[in-house]
Order: sequence, then structure tokens, then C-alpha cells
Amino acid sequence: MTTPVISLKDVSLSLDGNAGRVDILHQINLDVLSGETLGLVGPSGSGKSSLLMLMGGLERASSGQVQVLGQDLSPMNEDQLARFRRGTMGVVFQSFHLIPTLTAVENVATPLELAGHRDAHARALEELDAVGLAHRAGHYPAQMSGGEQQRVALARAAAPRPKLLLADEPTGNLDGSTGAAIIDLLFGLRDRHGATLVLVTHSNELAARCDRVIRLRDGHIETPAATGAA
Repeated sequence: MTTPVISLKDVSLSLDGNAGRVDILHQINLDVLSGETLGLVGPSGSGKSSLLMLMGGLERASSGQVQVLGQDLSPMNEDQLARFRRGTMGVVFQSFHLIPTLTAVENVATPLELAGHRDAHARALEELDAVGLAHRAGHYPAQMSGGEQQRVALARAAAPRPKLLLADEPTGNLDGSTGAAIIDLLFGLRDRHGATLVLVTHSNELAARCDRVIRLRDGHIETPAATGAA
């Protein structure tokens, strides 16, 4: 039997808010297999993004076990989690999170340099070319459209050749045609690098392209929906 790339066992998440303790996720059990594309859907506030953040070690489970690529994330400190993500994951957010004082190629190359890749600049240029932005390598984020900035973010996520791609509403801040182009690029990067892809989306079109869709409601997995269902 194939070992899951991601395995969540009885995972719950509670966070302290202004009104007190808030229960976000409740005893989630979920396995994601190598090479799978999994869509997380559901109404706003259902826990989709929180579940994705747990998978990426960007949130810590209040209880239960989160294993990613065979590693238990629970005992890792923040530095260990950052190093683990750097070598294994690419993360794409709805907001592009580019560094405004760095050019496109510098935004893509910087994580590679931190990971010790000597070919960081060359690889960054290669990934920018793959998303159609080689001609914008020397431009700063403020000089680019939203769609172009998200392409840079995709290139940055793909540059380390990650085994796992996590995307949180990657088309949420884009118009329809630009969002469709980003979807094509995201799945193209997944195919090119053979990565497992988990994404949060409100888009039925994007969910329909996934191998499997999980629907959340009020912090619970409502239905393991059929392949391609939204």
C-alpha cells in the first residue's frame, strides 16, 4: 500500500480569539496520496484554509497527529518547520506575498539561495520562463499586474522542485480570464514536477479539475465527494 504524502489522524484545531477559545477543526482524519490533486471546498469559515495551514506546518494542531512525507510535524520548532517546508513544499497564497523591494527573479531565487542552491538565479529564470514571465525578470512587484505577481508566486513555489504544492485560493484576487490562466499554470507545474497538489478554492471550475474533492462544513469533513465533484 502506498504511504500517504499527508496523513492527519484525529486532528483538531482551536485558537484563542477576542471572544475566547474558538474550535476551528474537529477530529479530522484524512490521507493524501502521492501525485494526487486534492481540492478543499466549503463555505467561508468552514476550516479549509486552516486545514491547509496544518498540512504546511503553518498552524499547529491542538490535538491529533499531522504527518507530512513521513515526518511528524508536532515536535518540530518553528526553525525546523521552516527548513522542512523549504526543502519539500511550495506554498501559494491568495495574496501574493512577494517582497516589494526585490525583482521578480530575486523573489524566486531568494528561497533557493537560503536553501543553499548554487544555481538559484539560473533556476529562478527557468521557472519564470515556465510561467511566461522571463521578460519581466527585472521588474518589481509594483510594476506588475496581479496576474503577473501570482505567476511569480507560482514560479517561486515551484522552483525548489517540491514534492508537495499547497495553494490557498490561488485565483481569489484575480479576474476570470486571468484566474483561468493561473489554474492552467498551476496544474502544469504540478505535472512538470510530479508534485502532489492540495488546494483550497471556491471555484467549481478549479475543483472539477482535481482528482478528489473534500467538502468541509463547521470544521468537519462533510462528504468525501466523488472525483471531480464540487
